[in-house]
Amino acid sequence: MATSLREQPVSLVTGGAGFLGSHLCDHLLSKGHRVIAMDNLITGNVANIEHLAGREDFRFIKHDVTEYIFLPDRLDFIFHFASPASPIDYLELPIQTLKVGALGTHKTLGLARAKKARFVLASTSEVYGDPLIHPQPESYWGNVNPIGPRGVYDEAKRFAEAMTMAYCRTHGVDTKIVRIFNTYGPRMRPRDGRVVPAFITEALKGEPITVFGDGRQTRSFCFVTDLIDGICRLAESDVHDPVNIGNPHEMTVLDFAQAIVRLCGSRSQIAFRPLPVDDPKVRQPDIARARQILKWEPRVPLEEGLRRTIDYFRALLERGRI
Repeated sequence: MATSLREQPVSLVTGGAGFLGSHLCDHLLSKGHRVIAMDNLITGNVANIEHLAGREDFRFIKHDVTEYIFLPDRLDFIFHFASPASPIDYLELPIQTLKVGALGTHKTLGLARAKKARFVLASTSEVYGDPLIHPQPESYWGNVNPIGPRGVYDEAKRFAEAMTMAYCRTHGVDTKIVRIFNTYGPRMRPRDGRVVPAFITEALKGEPITVFGDGRQTRSFCFVTDLIDGICRLAESDVHDPVNIGNPHEMTVLDFAQAIVRLCGSRSQIAFRPLPVDDPKVRQPDIARARQILKWEPRVPLEEGLRRTIDYFRALLERGRI
């Protein structure tokens, strides 16, 4: 990421102790930024950023971004990544999820306006809901159940996008919206309810692999370093409309589970369970806009990314942390 705004850009990363936020902090630091990570640690973990402790160019602040944010620092970039992001989290924390999407986005956009900082919203493919168009381009408005159990996350992000565009149009804030598709890699929480940590943990323990439905629903998985590269390219661009960042390689959940079993060297069997309410049947990004505008596409092969992720979870298991 270029240091085009000032000699040493200053970036605030909300949700900076989370899976994606911590990797973003690492990337920004590697590109010469001074980084402030902010997190209330509801779902984040200081273990994700403990390797940054003591660095003069990094600071951690424990704070809930739905409350007023006071920062005397100059800010050049604000990356708003704070939010519960897994089904288990937002089903257990529905009101907190809605608040961080609404109030948290409002507070961070206000800060961006005051500091004249570029603002990057971490949105999600969940804004498309259970899509009726496949693959999903940014022009698709989605098929979301606003009152279903998943609606708290979907609608929080949809509202956040609307608020972000309102600040762009009304106040001239330089905003970006990244719609993040399924991402995986080290630092995912073992029990966060998403398929990658769930399947890997079950396979490493030799437990049955839990597949919801018949396993024919599809997903596409992007390794975290590819995602962060795309996000930072977007941050440096002049684009204000949403941009999908994800891997367009689509596969069924059942095929993915079988790949995990093979790569883990496991003897786990598949156990089928009822499909959760409003679980999307398909998910695949149309990344034509990212390819054209950002010159971005994913580069890490699935097997390589999975091996690196499995190594991370195997180390956690050996240390008794799973």
